[in-house]
Amino acid sequence: MRLFGRKDDEDQEPALPGDRIADFWVWWEQTRPQVDAMVAADEAERLADTLAPAVAAVEPGLVYEIAPGRNAAHALVVTAAGDAELRSLAHRWAKAAPPSDLLWEFHPSRQANPLALELTLDVGGKEVALEELVMGLRVPRGSSRIDVAAFHPVFTDLDADTRMEATLLALDWLLGEDDVARWVGEITAADFPPIDAVASAHLRAVVDDVASGYEDEQWALLEGQTAGGAPLVATTRFPLRPVDYPLFDQHIQITLPYSHRDENGLPVGDSLTALRDFEERLAARLTKLHADAVLAAHLSAEGHRVIHVYADPTGEAAIHARELIVSWEEGDPVVDVDSDPAWVAVAPFLS
Repeated sequence: MRLFGRKDDEDQEPALPGDRIADFWVWWEQTRPQVDAMVAADEAERLADTLAPAVAAVEPGLVYEIAPGRNAAHALVVTAAGDAELRSLAHRWAKAAPPSDLLWEFHPSRQANPLALELTLDVGGKEVALEELVMGLRVPRGSSRIDVAAFHPVFTDLDADTRMEATLLALDWLLGEDDVARWVGEITAADFPPIDAVASAHLRAVVDDVASGYEDEQWALLEGQTAGGAPLVATTRFPLRPVDYPLFDQHIQITLPYSHRDENGLPVGDSLTALRDFEERLAARLTKLHADAVLAAHLSAEGHRVIHVYADPTGEAAIHARELIVSWEEGDPVVDVDSDPAWVAVAPFLS
């Protein structure tokens, strides 16, 4: 298994993402016989020279590799490699892929390898056998993530960047890229063994144990201040992670002014009742959309409630939001719709 790498061309003018994806799959159908032959002959350099321009034409920032498939002989992985701005593009690439067959399957993120502990990474000219990798694992109080400190005997001969590269690849192989994004917090590539280190084989079990505490939908109530120092109250999904909604890169912000407020500018009385009723009706609309949208968070401050919804832009969530605000009677409501693949608008609430 070899990571081919990243081909960047920052000067290239981007085309419409959907067109680029469609062009890739046309190219794939035409070129697949040559790709199959190169894979069979283990011609890694020719394969890289063939695939690199095609993947870069979709988006220069995407990273690709060929890995063993789950059900097919090979998997072509085209991933955002942790770049939240590109995650939805990688998933749309995979969604447009042809059906898997005996030779090929397609993934928008690196998949966990059930044989990971039998694999060896070639990093910086050094061999990193995953069975020799040990980890210090810590779950901070109140956190839904695991902090990982990884160590391998050859790390003492590697620089910090190379150690981190090996650690990130090892985590992807052990957990799969998406579960790394979901459950792993701070990552340290150590040059000495962590205290209470355990074999990397135990990482999956620790992640599953933490994840079991969040199987049901949960919400968190938060308090804070606006930039101007006014009191603020927010309710957010917990954990709130874009990786769980990879196609939801459309941000729909609904701003509702309210009339009845306390001395801190927070809603009370009839306004609080009206806001709850509006959100119930919004939730009912989103439920009808099935997998097209999610209510991520809402916050109240200074006489306004701001509701953040993320949606698949090919769906109708924005239309429903604009229809709903017509019934709002306390001031002039506003719906703003923009593209926000990294969920920057709710960054303070991401967990």
